[in-house]
Amino acid sequence: MKTSLTISAIQQSCQEDRETNLEFSIAKIREAAANNADLVVLPELHLGPYFCQNEDYNNFGLAQTIPGPTTERLSAVAKELGVVIVSTLFEARAPGLYHNTAVVFDSDGSIAGRYRKMHIPDDPGFYEKYYFTPGDLGFKPINTTIGKLGVLICWDQWFPEAARLMALAGAELLVYPTAIGWDPQDTPEEHQRQVDAWVTIQRAHAVANGIPVVSCNRIGFEQAPNSNTGIRFWGNSFIAGPQGEILAQANASELKVVTATLDSDRNTRIRQIWPFLRDRRIDAYADLNKRFID
Repeated sequence: MKTSLTISAIQQSCQEDRETNLEFSIAKIREAAANNADLVVLPELHLGPYFCQNEDYNNFGLAQTIPGPTTERLSAVAKELGVVIVSTLFEARAPGLYHNTAVVFDSDGSIAGRYRKMHIPDDPGFYEKYYFTPGDLGFKPINTTIGKLGVLICWDQWFPEAARLMALAGAELLVYPTAIGWDPQDTPEEHQRQVDAWVTIQRAHAVANGIPVVSCNRIGFEQAPNSNTGIRFWGNSFIAGPQGEILAQANASELKVVTATLDSDRNTRIRQIWPFLRDRRIDAYADLNKRFID
């Protein structure tokens, strides 16, 4: 990884109009670049409202190819500004085959790689299995001019196996574009428990693997179609260091460019004094390949 790496997470709301959202994202990328960001991360599916709150085949019309019109725009921005960008798009791969896909644009504007979301939720308000085929690219870091990025997406962030496999494959930074929020009908106490769990699990990935984490969420209330219910996205985007320490964080409602600078020498030192990868008992972990141990 680059010796001193400045990274930014763009915490934003997502409106109905795709062009408005993309222009806002690009404006914030420019703001981050003006503050010397090397890497800019956008929230999951930042081009519009979170459409997975219901099952509606019309929403497949929102998908686009990769490469496609949005990747062309973001490639040009990455090249102009000399920054690495992580964007998450609804990928139209083939008729009837769609993915939730993160695209990494290198600082020369090329597409360095992509990651297709592996863990697909199916919960009230999060009907992603209707829309997204599970990823088939595996847990492979994406090589860029600033280092190897272990890009994962939202629901992936709850699974220690995903983070570990990225780390074992050489990831120097875990990146989590996210769209997660509260049911407004839950109590404030339940809201706090949920966001605390969300932050804690990702900080734990940083600790267990000795590498920094950046998590980028959206904000705002988005009403479910034909319903009085909806999701209030809880923001709280953050960047954590290799011991899980919070380096920068937004609150639950602010539009913010969350920025922190990482020191790769310190990251290396943390792994040397906490050698978790060295002490893993790989000879005793075969049962991890099982769904459940009876």
